[in-house]
Amino acid sequence: MRDRITFKCADCGEENYIGTRNKKKQTERMTISKYCSRCNKQTDHKEKK
Repeated sequence: MRDRITFKCADCGEENYIGTRNKKKQTERMTISKYCSRCNKQTDHKEKK
């Protein structure tokens, strides 16, 4: 079963993106590089707790 997860900017902390992942197959937290509108640049977005 895939669960919905929220991605949070590592610099400013704004929650910008929502994604899904299979928590049974992928046990570690995800990190993606996406554009942050508040920082006005491309930053790392980490999975929110």
